[in-house]
Amino acid sequence: QLQVVESGGGLVLPGGSLRLSCVVSGLRWGTYAIAWFRQAPEKKREGITCTTTSTGTTIYLDSVKGRFTLSSDDAKNTVFLQMNILHSEDTGVYSCVPLLRCEMHDGAIHGQLLADWGQGTQVTVSS
Repeated sequence: QLQVVESGGGLVLPGGSLRLSCVVSGLRWGTYAIAWFRQAPEKKREGITCTTTSTGTTIYLDSVKGRFTLSSDDAKNTVFLQMNILHSEDTGVYSCVPLLRCEMHDGAIHGQLLADWGQGTQVTVSS
């Protein structure tokens, strides 16, 4: 049974760091892509990073490049999102979702979802 579990959110000061985790079960590593999306209050959900599990190729939204890093533990079907130098604009609900492949159009990350959206994890950047 396909299951995605995110964790690691919380409250952090501007300029601080957080590390999110996402465990995917029910899919064979190397056969899908995995992406992090976030939804800020009263805004549309946006993809912020996506990695192809077979190659490790990773893409990022321009606004998080140099601050966010996606890594993975292949043996544990787990991806991590290290978020540094957080801004108040990074506040939102962060969701991890498996995709058929990573796609980027006009700077925006998209993809065909292989699972329903989970509840995500809240990240709040505030002083």
